[in-house]
Amino acid sequence: MTLAMWKDMAATFTKLGKNRDVRAIILSSVGDDFSVGADVSEFGTVRRDAAESKAYEIAVDACSDAIAGAPQPVISVLRGYCLGGGCHLAMACDFRFAHHAAVLGIPAANLSIVYGVRSTKRLLSLVGITTAKKILYSADRVSAREALRIGLVDSVSDEPITDAESFASRMAEKAPFSIAGAKYILNQAALGDEGILAEAMIDEASDSEDYREARAAFAEKRRPEFRRR
Repeated sequence: MTLAMWKDMAATFTKLGKNRDVRAIILSSVGDDFSVGADVSEFGTVRRDAAESKAYEIAVDACSDAIAGAPQPVISVLRGYCLGGGCHLAMACDFRFAHHAAVLGIPAANLSIVYGVRSTKRLLSLVGITTAKKILYSADRVSAREALRIGLVDSVSDEPITDAESFASRMAEKAPFSIAGAKYILNQAALGDEGILAEAMIDEASDSEDYREARAAFAEKRRPEFRRR
């Protein structure tokens, strides 16, 4: 992930989040690896000191926040390596579906880098404080099976993209306002934030056409057709 890629991906997810026709998002990669992380080779020009490091981390957080902030369910599909900045991306997603041969890790301690605050909080919410410390202090890599055991991934299989597509299709049938509200409240709670928009989201859902459609469908004993309106 170059600095330009962090910025481009933030813009992409912001655009997807605003598209009412998009009901679920799968984040995967081309090639054998999900992501080996930030492009350390460019650090000498874009992350040389504290000031540049701060600007770089702002871009990384903006990318992760755009992924986490998309109102739709976001599922990452992990193959090969998912390291460092790759974990930034994966942990910002709602779910992580891994290939059985995937390898995860955060090598910040090998580079004298303090892993980002928001991604560290996401790691903590997924695996707990002791396991998070072990991952960050040791910079050790973990197998997909171990990642499943500790809660870092949610599914391990030979065909994670197929599993992710099936899961995404199920989520796409559900009420978008319900998912967006639950996602916002849970994500804010995981970060230790108050979630000041929660009440507004509850109100929006209660005044929505989807809510009226759900009530009518219940009375008529049929499946509702949600339109995110």
